[in-house]
Amino acid sequence: MAIPESQLETWSHQGSITQSSETYRIIKNALEANSAPYNGKNYKVFLQGSYGNDTNIYAESDVDVVIQLDDVFYSDVTNLSQEDKEAYDQAFVPATYPYSEYKRDTLKALTDRFGTEVNAGAKAITIASNGNRRKADVIAAMQYRRYTKFKSAYNTSYDEGICFFNEANEIIANYPRQHSANLTTKHQATNKWLKPMVRVLKNIRSKLVADGLLKAGTAPSYYLEGLLYNVPANKFGANYGDCFVNAINWIQQESDKSKLVCANEQYYLLWSGSPTSWEKADADAFLAAAIKLWNDW
Repeated sequence: MAIPESQLETWSHQGSITQSSETYRIIKNALEANSAPYNGKNYKVFLQGSYGNDTNIYAESDVDVVIQLDDVFYSDVTNLSQEDKEAYDQAFVPATYPYSEYKRDTLKALTDRFGTEVNAGAKAITIASNGNRRKADVIAAMQYRRYTKFKSAYNTSYDEGICFFNEANEIIANYPRQHSANLTTKHQATNKWLKPMVRVLKNIRSKLVADGLLKAGTAPSYYLEGLLYNVPANKFGANYGDCFVNAINWIQQESDKSKLVCANEQYYLLWSGSPTSWEKADADAFLAAAIKLWNDW
C-alpha cells in the first residue's frame, strides 16, 4: 500500500498566514519602537522559519522573528590566507556593545510591550500567544561574516549571516537569508513542487510523532527543508506520490549522505555534534519511519 494521493495533496497545503502576518507586524512594531534601548543603532527585523519560507502547515503556530544588529559583527576568518588574517587583525576594532547587553535591551523592548508574556530562553526570547496573536520566538542576533578575502576594511569578500550565543556562551552562526533564497530558487526549478513537498514531509512527521512512531524534535522543519533541497529537480513532478518515492529513493539509494548540504549551502546537512547540522541518527530514524508509514498505509 501507499499513502493515497488525496491525503498527500491535503498535506501539501499551506497553513493559515493571516494570523502569522499580524503577529509579525505587532512584534516588529515593538522591536522598532522609538523607546527601545538600541534605538538609533543600525538593525533590521525579518521573518525566518516556516512562515518566512512559505512551508508552514496547519499544525504549526510559532512565528520566528530575527532582529539583527549590524553595528557589531562577529567573524569567521579560518578561510583567509595568513596575509589576509594579518590585515584583518590590523583593521579589527573591538565592539563596545556586547551581545549580553544587546539581548538584554531586546528583552526590555519586548517586555515593555508584552509584559509577563515574555520569557527569555537560552536561544530565543519567547512571547506567549494572546487572542489572535500567535506564539513567537525572537532571536536577538548580530551580523556574522564568513570571510573569504580581507585586504583592507574596504576590500573584502564574505558571506553574511547571523549569530547569537547559547547558554554555554558558544557562538551559533547561521544564514537564514541564503536558506530562504536558495529554497525559493529550487522551488522554481522544480516547477513549484518543492515547498508543497516540504509541507507533505512535515505533516508526515507530525503524524509519526502523534502516533508515537517518532520522538518529537527528531526532524526539525529546517532540516526537512534541507533534505529535499538536495534532491535533484528532475525527481519532482507528475504527482505527490511520485515526488515522495523519487525523493526518498534518491536520498536512500543514490545520494552520498556525507555530502548533503543545508539549504543555505554553508554547512553539511548531516554532521554529528554540530548545532547547525542534523544528527545522522535522527535523519535515519525519520526516513525509516516515513518509509514504514508509506509501506504500511
